[in-house]
Amino acid sequence: MRVEVLGGVERRRRWSRDDKMRIIEETLAPGAVVTEIARRHGISTSLVFTWRRRRARLASVVSAGPKLVPVQLTPGATESVPSIEAPAVISPRRRRGLIEIELGGGKRVSVDENVDADALGRVLDVLSRR
Repeated sequence: MRVEVLGGVERRRRWSRDDKMRIIEETLAPGAVVTEIARRHGISTSLVFTWRRRRARLASVVSAGPKLVPVQLTPGATESVPSIEAPAVISPRRRRGLIEIELGGGKRVSVDENVDADALGRVLDVLSRR
């Protein structure tokens, strides 16, 4: 039996997204043994399975999400669309560039045109795990 004594204050290791994905990909290879891969990287088997579950959940949310379709306007196409007069004053409740993202399960995120893309990515990542 082997005993490992840790000196000093032990802290949690932080794994980058790339490292997590690389380890998960190793476990998905034919004939791979998750326990051996986890041991080689010095992490618990349960953590590897947690990462795999989160990846699968995220993949299902992304694949079930709305699809974007390119739109192209041709000259003269707008002539058949009736014009709508925009109000002179935009009410405070209707912000310009408002985007609403429905995640399913009653989850909705609203952001405006000035949203920080990195921050929004982190928020969507957390919400997709719940």
